[in-house]
Amino acid sequence: MPARAYWSGRIRLALVSIPVDIVPATKSSARISFHQVHEPSGKRIRYEKVVPGIGPVDTDDIVKGYEVEKGKYVLLTDEEISNVKVEAKKSIDLVQFVDASEIDPIYFDRPYYVLPSDENEDGVEAYRVLREALRQTKKVGLGQIVVRGQESIVAIKPCGKGLLMETLRFADEVKKANGVFDSISDKKSDKDLIDLAQDLIKKKTSAFHPEKFKDSYNVALRELIDAKLAHRKPKVIEESAPASNVINLMDALKRSVRGSEGGKGGPVGKSNGRPATKAKKPPVKTKAGRKQRPSKAAA
Repeated sequence: MPARAYWSGRIRLALVSIPVDIVPATKSSARISFHQVHEPSGKRIRYEKVVPGIGPVDTDDIVKGYEVEKGKYVLLTDEEISNVKVEAKKSIDLVQFVDASEIDPIYFDRPYYVLPSDENEDGVEAYRVLREALRQTKKVGLGQIVVRGQESIVAIKPCGKGLLMETLRFADEVKKANGVFDSISDKKSDKDLIDLAQDLIKKKTSAFHPEKFKDSYNVALRELIDAKLAHRKPKVIEESAPASNVINLMDALKRSVRGSEGGKGGPVGKSNGRPATKAKKPPVKTKAGRKQRPSKAAA
């Protein structure tokens, strides 16, 4: 079943107009969400809108308020807010093109697939031309979209046989890094340490396969829910224990590099911080043929 369109309209590039449907590229159903339930009755908990000292209030008496200082609000009606909403345009005008690397990843918000909505060959051909032009110039098209009165910047780029649209945050929505990292020293790192870290990065560099990464918490929750439904104990989701008593950075990097080469680098630091146990001596056979452990004195 095709996904419901998030937006339908046209992408405009000068005089070229391309009819498209835009659908979400992500799904929220992949993550487990919970409701609050009243355990004795098994019924879902609902919330009433109340005013302290007054109690439950009628929905018609509720307006939106913007807090200008603690406890003081500017009140706005739905009609007043509606009057300032941006008119929903049915087109995305590509007004600028930039290298993909020029956009800091912190600005990217949500991804959407862009599909040609017109089965007419002219519309599909225009879609393909835009895709290939973006791919060959290695550029991203920028424009703006209005959905339900909310405006967003969008970046459109090639994606396989189609196009991908990503909404971007506005500049005033992003905290600037200036000052955030001031507490970090400007001291230069040891060149040998950097070289070792680079070696480790090179050895671990490979193609990105997202399916290799699993949400362990989500998997464990799903197993717990399935076990509850089946009236059984949940399987234990095992996780490797973190190494403790990590030794100096140089030794740790050297071991890591050796380990990535397939050598027996072993875990960094002592095993769980506990001393190694002595090997037990084999049992001694008595005349009766029975096995007997050597006494502590003999040991």
